Amino acid sequence: MLFFNVITIQKMKKLSCLFFLLIGIGTYAQSVVQADSIQKVPVKNLKFNKKQLIIPSVFFAYGIVALDSDYLKDLNFEIRDELKESIDEKFTIDDISQYTPALSVYVLNNIGIKGKNNLKDRSIILATSYIIMSGTTLGLKSWAKVERPDGSANNSFPSGHTATAFSGAEFLWQEYKDVNIWYGISGYVVATGTGFFRIYNARHWLSDVVMGAGIGILSTKVAYWIFPFVQNRIFKSNKNTTAAIAPFYNGKQMGLGLIMNLK
Repeated sequence: MLFFNVITIQKMKKLSCLFFLLIGIGTYAQSVVQADSIQKVPVKNLKFNKKQLIIPSVFFAYGIVALDSDYLKDLNFEIRDELKESIDEKFTIDDISQYTPALSVYVLNNIGIKGKNNLKDRSIILATSYIIMSGTTLGLKSWAKVERPDGSANNSFPSGHTATAFSGAEFLWQEYKDVNIWYGISGYVVATGTGFFRIYNARHWLSDVVMGAGIGILSTKVAYWIFPFVQNRIFKSNKNTTAAIAPFYNGKQMGLGLIMNLK
């Protein structure tokens, strides 16, 4: 009984370390992202700043190095093995939570809490972010061909769910950081939880999740940076333009759909 308790305590310590490491990722991201709100200038567009590249660069570096680092690979396997022994049931909440931060922007606007951009503009920004994020994620999956922890496929790196969640978290942060900072923080908490459950459910390695977080954050930042160009060159100002975004499910996959009516 004493031996069993010692083993259980050791496992709990390792799982706690994993949890707090992921929380640290979200907290570190949030602490640096707050630099965006220090200068409250009366403009809607996010201005490029080299400091905004710190978080994605750190995450990218970790993810790439982990592909060849024996130490980081061992860390991935150790976490996977501990979770296999410690967890009896899986929780699929991450299939839903990945979309929660982005959808929260539309929910808040619908209940009268206005964000930075109107429906059309924020929908263009979100769509741009998802295009960048999806293209980058799918391209890396095809190139890296890393086996998933559960052995189900060779498309583990990076985590698409985590990239989607952090893309939405950055979107929520940018739209509402000047309204209430806690809206933005809540988005990063949900995104971090999504990454945790991707590891918890043996769908991704830690390095997959870290890389996905970096991709998601940078994709949304780039979407805001290039928004003036996209708006002026592709979506010219039109008062009759309407847009709507909604989740979809085809029986196998979930996602977000963007519908725009350009009159």
